[in-house]
Amino acid sequence: MKVVAVNGSPRKDGNTAMMVEAAFEPMRAAGIECELISLAGETVGGCTACMRCRKEADRRCHGRDDFGNGVIEALDAADGILLASPVYFADITSELKAIIDRAGYVARGNSGMFVRTPGSAIVVHRRAGAIHALDSINHFFLINQMIVVGSSYWNLGVGGPKGTVAEDEEGLRTMRTLGENMAWLLGKIGNER
Repeated sequence: MKVVAVNGSPRKDGNTAMMVEAAFEPMRAAGIECELISLAGETVGGCTACMRCRKEADRRCHGRDDFGNGVIEALDAADGILLASPVYFADITSELKAIIDRAGYVARGNSGMFVRTPGSAIVVHRRAGAIHALDSINHFFLINQMIVVGSSYWNLGVGGPKGTVAEDEEGLRTMRTLGENMAWLLGKIGNER
């Protein structure tokens, strides 16, 4: 079993990565392989609406030849998916939105490649906009008929400057519970999807 997390933050190893790693802890303890894909420093363009993903039906985006195709391939091979983002102007980062648009369009043109895959959002914010960002990610899961994995509270961390999310004890507990829930669900469904 493998869970792939996409970190939409432009900061490598920042607050968002810390929250993802907290969610990974119980999954790794349960024997689940975890991979973190960071979009920091990578080129990821948005969907060009070329429709070739539907024409070719090869589970790839043909409108762009960039880092996004590797991300789509990793998500396609995953048993569980985490999409994580800091809040930028009350929403997710443009890089993560590009992945959502492209992966979602490819999935819908290729026999629903994410159907019944467990997925969960992780959002880090300083003051506001977190629920809207969480909702933006959840739309990807819901339209792709995925199973949304929850936690003991909204999957949010509070932090501003790099590293300050480590002070959010409740947020870190929420991430660990999320990881426990993802591991439990993956254990129940196995390779059924």
